[in-house]
Amino acid sequence: MSLTYVIPDIHGRFDLLGEALHQVHAHAAGNGGTLVMLGDYVDKGPDSSKVIARLRRGMPDGWTFVPLKGNHDVMMIAAWRDPAQMTRWLEHGGDAVLESYGGDPFIIPEVDIAWLEALPLMYVDAHRVYVHAGLDPGVAREAQPESTLLWKRYPKGDSAGFEGRHVVHGHNSFAQGPELYEGRTNLDTRAWRTGRLVTGVFDDALPGGPVDFLVIQLPAQEP
Repeated sequence: MSLTYVIPDIHGRFDLLGEALHQVHAHAAGNGGTLVMLGDYVDKGPDSSKVIARLRRGMPDGWTFVPLKGNHDVMMIAAWRDPAQMTRWLEHGGDAVLESYGGDPFIIPEVDIAWLEALPLMYVDAHRVYVHAGLDPGVAREAQPESTLLWKRYPKGDSAGFEGRHVVHGHNSFAQGPELYEGRTNLDTRAWRTGRLVTGVFDDALPGGPVDFLVIQLPAQEP
């Protein structure tokens, strides 16, 4: 059985990322597979620098590793490249990122920014589309605006997929999630705050939603 594991928004919680990767390896039992990360590696949580360092190392042989880009990652890139964007980023959790790097934006290595910048916005397999935020069903896949892929909010109860594929996304945090619909799965459980991270497990041979979940509950982060 070929499986795809999907980890949603980490937001600087290196502790959750480490536990999730341990769970994924244990569940795969040495068989490898595909690991998709849904973006938002930075902001809000305490260890964004360590999260980026770990993800840059990738996965062992036998794994296909697909880290996607999230809107918070894009805000960090924009602030690093243009000081005029710094205030907006800090207001959305960038202050925690600066602390994780030592408090000075000029300490953030360019290689980290370049890695984030090069990440893809979407991953597609035979049955599913994986994206940080969502897709516009009225727009062809190759014409989807970056703003939609990074910032879309699905209306509550919207169950549509995309071009016959199931959509797997994060971004729209729901602490009691994941949210499961016929055409899409939202895995974002606001893990950076709640301490509860849910990894979706998908069977590559079967269409539709997840066949299993790997759930972690660590201490919540104080507001």
